[in-house]
Amino acid sequence: MTKTPLHTFHIPVMGLAYTIDSPIRVAQYGISSVVALADDDLIEKMRNFYSTKFNIPYEEITQKFHDYRAERITSYLNLVDKIVKEKFENFKTELAESKTALENFMSMLPNTSDIKKGFQNLMDDGIAFKENIQHYIESHLFPGEIDVNIMTKLDKDNFVKNEQLPIDFNDAHAALRGFANSNLESSVVLSAGMNPRLFGYFENFKDFFPNEKNELKKKIILKVSDFRSAMIQGNFLAKKGLWVSEYRIESGLNCGGHAFATDGLLLGTILEEFRQKKEQLVQSAHDLMIKALQLKNQVFPEKPLDLKITVQGGVGTSEEHEFLLDQYKVDSVGWGSPFLLVPEATSVDQETRNLLMNAKEDDFYLSNISPLGVPFNTLKGTTNEFLKQKRIHENKAGSSCPKKFLALSKEYDPHGICTASKKYQDIKLEELESKKDTLSTEEFEKSKIKITEKSCLCVGLANASYLENDIKIKGQAQGVVICPGPNLAYFDQEVSLKEMLQHIYYGKSVIRTNDRPNLFIKELKMYVAYFKNEIESISSEISTAQLKKWNTFKSNLLDGIEYYKNLFESTTVFKGDLNQLDSCKSELVDIKIPVSELV
Repeated sequence: MTKTPLHTFHIPVMGLAYTIDSPIRVAQYGISSVVALADDDLIEKMRNFYSTKFNIPYEEITQKFHDYRAERITSYLNLVDKIVKEKFENFKTELAESKTALENFMSMLPNTSDIKKGFQNLMDDGIAFKENIQHYIESHLFPGEIDVNIMTKLDKDNFVKNEQLPIDFNDAHAALRGFANSNLESSVVLSAGMNPRLFGYFENFKDFFPNEKNELKKKIILKVSDFRSAMIQGNFLAKKGLWVSEYRIESGLNCGGHAFATDGLLLGTILEEFRQKKEQLVQSAHDLMIKALQLKNQVFPEKPLDLKITVQGGVGTSEEHEFLLDQYKVDSVGWGSPFLLVPEATSVDQETRNLLMNAKEDDFYLSNISPLGVPFNTLKGTTNEFLKQKRIHENKAGSSCPKKFLALSKEYDPHGICTASKKYQDIKLEELESKKDTLSTEEFEKSKIKITEKSCLCVGLANASYLENDIKIKGQAQGVVICPGPNLAYFDQEVSLKEMLQHIYYGKSVIRTNDRPNLFIKELKMYVAYFKNEIESISSEISTAQLKKWNTFKSNLLDGIEYYKNLFESTTVFKGDLNQLDSCKSELVDIKIPVSELV
């Protein structure tokens, strides 16, 4: 039976904890969300928590188990699937028996929904309502997808004492195996770029290949930042007989968590390219996939499988939501950070939620706190920042590093060390101290900050769930790291799920400020600031490659501004923002690219 999505939005993955149980909270309403698979320790504790809550037998999977990481993930996902199905059955019964519940549910659906129109017709008809409504519910309603996220860069080698385990036991590989072995019929979202070894590992699991009915039990979603990246990664997988069912386009900077800046390509121009070239993307992958499946002697679809294009990053109003759906023909729009203020949807402790509500525009910033060395969107005033600075002032910089998911640096240890760990920072600070006489005070302090500013994301991004659910936190206090996108600056109150959905679909705004720039302008301003900072912070000799990169970046931004001028003039949604484009262009033109002595 073909599933018609109830909603035109989805909730993307947020941190480690913030969407760890979102399917349990919202899937019965047809809302799809994404669970992070990076932290199997958090996953195991949440399995224990929900098993107790729903009176389901629980047996701990300890680290003594041979394949404990994959088994923990499989067991948790199966539990989530079981709970979601039970909640969905109860919800269907409630809708069939209560017109009030049905009316309330309908008020959370978009007016464009054919399913909503079908409900309304049955209510208006009134004849044999209960019998007809039960049949309609059974044939038209489905729970939201329980999707999972694997960050491809988090694929740490693992060891037993000094013996390195096979690649299959790398973190991302084990996470994929955990999902593949689960009962779920949903998608894995791959983020942070291409990992050829991990992509190749998909071939070990038949659920990712089409069956005789041209169906995929488990699907692949790629989070991408531009068309070229989508084409390269999609074709790479297609050559292995694997189909990408969705390209999830995310703003390079106007997003939560890690920010992977493009070469100055703006969201609007990227979406335009996908709109114009979608068939090229489909056909290219289809042709390659058929050849690969024929070589494997596997069944293959004569026609291309379904392929969705979705977008996320900085969307904040119903007008923007509708514009993206209509202008670029995307299949869904991701709403992430605003849902951090919806207790029914996300796992956030109250102290952190209060911090988010009271935060202003200047409190959200692009930081260097991630041990991955990738810019990371975060917020001032977190408990993690307070505790980190306290340790620095006491000359105890660095984390005890209990989880080691980001222990990826092999500079000092072949097993890997996290750059946020005390072990790593002690070595680096000692090296810096030995060079103190050759550095100015300013250079020394800058270097010290660069070493000690890294945060323990493994613990900090998981603690919110422990705090919210009263689960004991062991080990060194790390507080909470929160990673919202800058768009959250304009949301300042806790709201119900119904209120947020009516904000998305009906323009019943929960934003209480008139100063919010539209998503395109906000991203453009972030890119101009990013570009300016890149040039101003250069301290070494400028290479010709760096100059070429900067010129391309600036040229792409200028092209993007011209594209937006034409776009804004053709719609009433953004027409009032044309002057902001001119302001951004003037600021960009004034940024002078240095001349290299090598040229």
